[in-house]
Amino acid sequence: MAFAITQSCCSDAGCVSVCPVNCIHPAPGEPGFGSADILHIDPDTCIDCGACSDACPVDAIFPVDRLGPRDAHFAEVNAAYYRDRDTSQAFSPTEYTALQRLPDDLQVAVIGTGPSAGYAIRTLLMRTDAQITVIDKLPTPGGLVRSGVAPDHPATKNITHGFDLHLRDPRVTLLGNLEVGKDFSPAELAQHFHGVIYAIGASEPKRLGIPGEDLPGSTSATEVVAWYNGLPDISNPLAPARVGRTVLVGTGNVALDIVRLLHTAPDDLGRTDIADRSLPFLRDNRVGEVVLLGRRGPDSAAYTPAEYAALANTPGIEIVALDGSDPSSVDFSAPVDPNRKRIVFLYNTTPIEVVGEGQVTGVRVRTGETEHLIPADNVISSIGYRTRPVTGLPFDADAGRIPNADGRIVDGTAPVPGAYVVGWARRGPSGGIGANRACAEGTVQAFIDDAASGALDVSARPDGGFGKFLRRKNLKPVRHRGIRAIDRIERERGETSGRPRVKLTERAEMLAGAKARRSLPIFPRQRER
Repeated sequence: MAFAITQSCCSDAGCVSVCPVNCIHPAPGEPGFGSADILHIDPDTCIDCGACSDACPVDAIFPVDRLGPRDAHFAEVNAAYYRDRDTSQAFSPTEYTALQRLPDDLQVAVIGTGPSAGYAIRTLLMRTDAQITVIDKLPTPGGLVRSGVAPDHPATKNITHGFDLHLRDPRVTLLGNLEVGKDFSPAELAQHFHGVIYAIGASEPKRLGIPGEDLPGSTSATEVVAWYNGLPDISNPLAPARVGRTVLVGTGNVALDIVRLLHTAPDDLGRTDIADRSLPFLRDNRVGEVVLLGRRGPDSAAYTPAEYAALANTPGIEIVALDGSDPSSVDFSAPVDPNRKRIVFLYNTTPIEVVGEGQVTGVRVRTGETEHLIPADNVISSIGYRTRPVTGLPFDADAGRIPNADGRIVDGTAPVPGAYVVGWARRGPSGGIGANRACAEGTVQAFIDDAASGALDVSARPDGGFGKFLRRKNLKPVRHRGIRAIDRIERERGETSGRPRVKLTERAEMLAGAKARRSLPIFPRQRER
């Protein structure tokens, strides 16, 4: 019986390298790799060895006969990929990186702990002897995996297991609760490290730019996801339900995550790692209908087929597609049944105004030459992301990312010596978790090339290193022991309620938890510079 790859696929191609019969595509170097939402197993070539399933970091690969009801359709999704597609000549060449003589005692800083940072750290450990200092503005690592992946996608979060091992390496020092541009500048970092790799993601939402956008009840997907995923010190951005309808502007995967969450029973959510602070509100304010607005037609929708299929195969959900180019089909005058789970995709529609007096009561949209008012309690914008500018670093305001050439940060056309960027901050908000692997490897190789060629200043850094600098500034980071203490507290709280973890959601609470270090095992690496 063949295996099949399911929705939680991270596309980092770890499965490709272990497949003995080359039956997983698109592979690195093939068209579609990095942009496909999932990889696919050829059922006619698969020999049922299970090597791919063992190698998968996110538990996305199962025998076809063991797929549950929500995943059964992925057997067809995998098989359909190979119809009318010749992969007989396709291959995944093993790439060998030539060893380069690097200066001794290289010091590298990685800013961020999300997937792009994790892949960068792994590549540095594999290809260099550098000492690596990892810095995150939060007291907990994980980046987008912790604060962005939907609570009902726990398998996707398993990608962090491998990254956590890298953070425990003897050559890695982990420092949380420090923010570049606030606690110290990029220039100060450059004084202490031969190379600095910025893996800061794209956490700032794009704005709609329409009247009423700042009314209470009008918010962004970024704020909503941060609230229910437990990002510290985020207040509830949603207004109570009166109409029972929420309007989402955008049709990407994040929008579908929010739709699915709004239509998930609170008791089911209560078995995930969703932030406790969100559960009472979601229990008391049921949403019967969610309307997703798409500026263009369904062929241009931003969601991936796998994400849509997972939504469409959720029991009890009714999905309706309306074409705004036919204004007569658009009617939201009927009252909403709060016990109903209805999703309306309204295509070829443009939002022109968020309506309300001191509070959102609806959104006005244009379909063709006709305007409609859609009554709603909340309007959530999910139209994309931008990197948040860092004071002291170049920034491309038009593209919403850090300007770079192959991962080397540039100011105008000139490279900024020793400064590099990976992930969404490098290429913009495109590609899933696995797409960061090749991106990070390319950036780290650029750093290696620069170090080997003499393009970097590799002279000794100040005595006492970065730790002395932090003490001089009276900065007290959360180190590896404190981070493990927070993790232990969250997991212990989860055990008492049958959940993976119960997240701490206030920074002060996290910092207090970081000091509770009882009975923590000390790894060999634990010299805290």
